[in-house]
Amino acid sequence: MNLFGVMDVSASALQAERVRAEVVASNMANAETTRTSEGGPYQRHHVVFEAEGGGSFQDSLVNEMNGGVSFGHRLKSMPASGLRAVSNIGLSTGLTAANPTPDGVAVTSVISDSSAPLQRYDPQHPDAGPDGFVAYPDINPLTEMVDLMGATRSYGMNASAITAEKGMFTASLDLLK
Repeated sequence: MNLFGVMDVSASALQAERVRAEVVASNMANAETTRTSEGGPYQRHHVVFEAEGGGSFQDSLVNEMNGGVSFGHRLKSMPASGLRAVSNIGLSTGLTAANPTPDGVAVTSVISDSSAPLQRYDPQHPDAGPDGFVAYPDINPLTEMVDLMGATRSYGMNASAITAEKGMFTASLDLLK
């Protein structure tokens, strides 16, 4: 992988984590929204990431084990059938025989949580049903804060990776002087 390839991977991760942080912020802002334009309470949203470049984790692992070098010796080949449980996870690294380097991460979609809304008794609320219960989104602020902390830390680590790469690039240019 060239120096700019690493920067592209980190830049794609920065964009993906920004979207994740925005979705978490939207979830937190709408934690008490009982009526939306679609009808009913707000539904929590989740971000779905996918590795760019295609290829399955199993293919990448088998290719690496058949042709990769670790600690100066070749790894023994492993039959693909021994990796069946790994392939069922649905992970994708973006590594293939034609593309030996990852292309980064992308946001595939933002999906709505299908969990049932929380029912709270509040007969004075304008959205209360005939029984006096109001449907609120099933959003836990603690879960959202943990998701936001994860997005923030991942964003920070990728920003650090870009800074480190810029330092390596600068040091390489200094060597050429």
